[in-house]
Amino acid sequence: MNIALVILAAGKGTRMDSDLPKVLHPIAQVSMLVHAMRAGAALDPEQVVVVAGHGADAVRKAAEDENETAQIVLQTEQLGTAHAVGQARAALDGFRGDVVVLYGDTPFIRPETLERMIAARRSHDLVVLGFEAADPARYGRLVLDGETLERIVEFKDANDAERALTLCNSGLIACDAAVLFDLISAVGNDNASGEYYLTDIVALARARGLSATAVTCDESETMGVNSRAELARAEAIFQARARAELLDAGVTLMAPETVHLAQDTVIGRDSVIEPNVVFGPGVTVESGATIRAFSHLEGCHVSRGAVIGPYARLRPGAELAEHAKVGNFVEIKNARIDERAKVNHLSYVGDAHVGAAANIGAGTITCNYDGVMKHHTRIGAGAFIGSNTMLVAPVQIGAGAMTASGSVITRNVEDDALALARAPQQNKPGRVSKLFDMLKAKKARRDKEQS
Repeated sequence: MNIALVILAAGKGTRMDSDLPKVLHPIAQVSMLVHAMRAGAALDPEQVVVVAGHGADAVRKAAEDENETAQIVLQTEQLGTAHAVGQARAALDGFRGDVVVLYGDTPFIRPETLERMIAARRSHDLVVLGFEAADPARYGRLVLDGETLERIVEFKDANDAERALTLCNSGLIACDAAVLFDLISAVGNDNASGEYYLTDIVALARARGLSATAVTCDESETMGVNSRAELARAEAIFQARARAELLDAGVTLMAPETVHLAQDTVIGRDSVIEPNVVFGPGVTVESGATIRAFSHLEGCHVSRGAVIGPYARLRPGAELAEHAKVGNFVEIKNARIDERAKVNHLSYVGDAHVGAAANIGAGTITCNYDGVMKHHTRIGAGAFIGSNTMLVAPVQIGAGAMTASGSVITRNVEDDALALARAPQQNKPGRVSKLFDMLKAKKARRDKEQS
């Protein structure tokens, strides 16, 4: 069965009080729109159509960054959800298959739930996702007769008996594309809000003899985000779930509530994560690694047995091999650190390759940027880089070579060689007292002139 996703992402999100479109606000460092796209991706859709409005250019970029084949269509007037879905008609012209409608501000829909909706489509013309609400409040209600969904009633238009129902509408639907757009063409706006409700297609379908049913999910999956407070609550919900999953998978979190994970963070069993660690997007930590307190990781890979931190930063492109060590106040960017190599403290290693069992002394810096271009540093296996060494790239340090502390290395160093690149030390006996006498006299003259 061919699948097309239509993701509604046109709302401004007035309650967010933000220049950023609502659907681009992040949860676990990934926009809500991308959360929805990734859930839908589990259906292996043939087409993805994002209906944008406010901030369309930014929405387009975010969607295309996630899926370069995504199509963006505009809803220039906010006339209701049926009108929004209708904007995808031209983009799906000629498509034969099912359309699944998702919402860009509903980030927690599980792929398994969408798969159940598609399974239900095999025996029904129209499938709606519903949930039992603890507080139905102003949600639309699903009116069923047995397993048959007869209609959806918006709260504003519901009578007392319908408002007493607790099975509520999530807004998600699955329907054959041709049938969906035919039903949308018949939707009117004779209701309390004067909008074209997508929910009206259920009653229209039943009036035409088509079958409709509801698939249900946990209420937490359907949480929509419309304000900063709801965004913070959604973040907390995501983090609590993700931490619980890691604990169940054999990961030690010493202070779980202080560890912040990204949507795609992967951590292997028997790893230890100390307090106040932040994971950005694109991080994989293999089994048995240790991430010590107050470290920040993004776009990196940490192999088995490696130790990171405390107070370390791994930036995109950092690749740590097994049992490598990155110590406190060290930053690694776009660099490979081979097996058992050590970058212990107060160093920056960027655009570099550090060989196996090499030792990088405190305060070492790979000077990789000349103001225009980035250059590469290569440090051979077993090399010893003395403290406070400046490695001016492009430069290579041979296997087993050593640099003297305080050196500025601008030329390649061959294997097993010792490189010294610092000015000779000169001691001037008795010069300190003379220097201070001169400085004190100078200060006294200045103070006299100013008085």
